[in-house]
Amino acid sequence: MIPQEKDCSKAMLSIKDALEAVSGNWKLLILYSLCSGPKRFNELKKEVISITDKTLARELKNLQTDKLIRRQVHDNTSVLIEYEITDHGRSLNKVLYELWSWGLSHRKEVIGR
Repeated sequence: MIPQEKDCSKAMLSIKDALEAVSGNWKLLILYSLCSGPKRFNELKKEVISITDKTLARELKNLQTDKLIRRQVHDNTSVLIEYEITDHGRSLNKVLYELWSWGLSHRKEVIGR
């Protein structure tokens, strides 16, 4: 149940903050992809179909700023950069599951499959 406060506009600040952190066409899809483990840039690009390099780079930077993912640089013989979800990012697992579940129902309702 959603908590009700007397000052509705003040209560909406939390929702506004949450929407700003995950808004757009790509952030939740990137987070969903990273739930299965760390990935390199090109691995993410393959999984998040139709995203451009420029958009992926921007969204990864935004997700880092919001502390939902971290960028790991491994200095081996060649530099390896991976992105992984943080504990703070994992706190969205319930939200991702609910969106996935609702999306299945919505697809059946609207498209019929």
